[in-house]
Amino acid sequence: MLHTGRASSARAALSGEAFGTLINLSGRRRFTSQRVVLYAVLAAQGRDGALQLSKDALATFCQAHRALVDGTDELPGVFCDELHEAYFGDEGGDAVIRGFIDLAQRTHEGIAGGHRYAKRCLDELVDSATPLLAMLNRITQVYEDLARRQAGLARKQLRGVMSDIESIAKQARIVAFNAQIVASRSNASGREFAVVASEMSQITTRIDELVREAMRTSVA
Repeated sequence: MLHTGRASSARAALSGEAFGTLINLSGRRRFTSQRVVLYAVLAAQGRDGALQLSKDALATFCQAHRALVDGTDELPGVFCDELHEAYFGDEGGDAVIRGFIDLAQRTHEGIAGGHRYAKRCLDELVDSATPLLAMLNRITQVYEDLARRQAGLARKQLRGVMSDIESIAKQARIVAFNAQIVASRSNASGREFAVVASEMSQITTRIDELVREAMRTSVA
């Protein structure tokens, strides 16, 4: 039994890995919904093992939908207005999906029991496949759009951090340069100070390299 869904209170930015999981789960619903219908048709034709394959596909479909709507320990469920609209707005994505699940279950029961209503349910299930897939495609697009937006924000934040680090490194280079001048005027007593100044100069050089590498990564 699927819950009707609830918006998660988690508003923290999701990681790229988490968005990848959400998109994968949404894609899994698209794939398994078609398997449910295909194997139900084959089961009605008497194909051995087809009914169980359809049931297994439906179980996977339900599991993915439950994780996306209700969330898990790792995923937030419906966590933003765009997703809430997609699932519970005018198009009623969640209601459409749960309707498909209910229809698939009745079709399985009808085929397994040899009931007369099995054909009617199967016909409805086949007819529902195309509009369901269109709905699932639209919802998956929402996840993909959110992931791109989050990736863009992360790159912007990274560039801001890198800019701050560059500024700090610039100041450190000035300090290191001045320290080397002071050390050079201190004769033997300034040797240890010169070593410290040299190390600071090497550190700032390494910071510059890391900044450039991070910036290349953020653009890629």
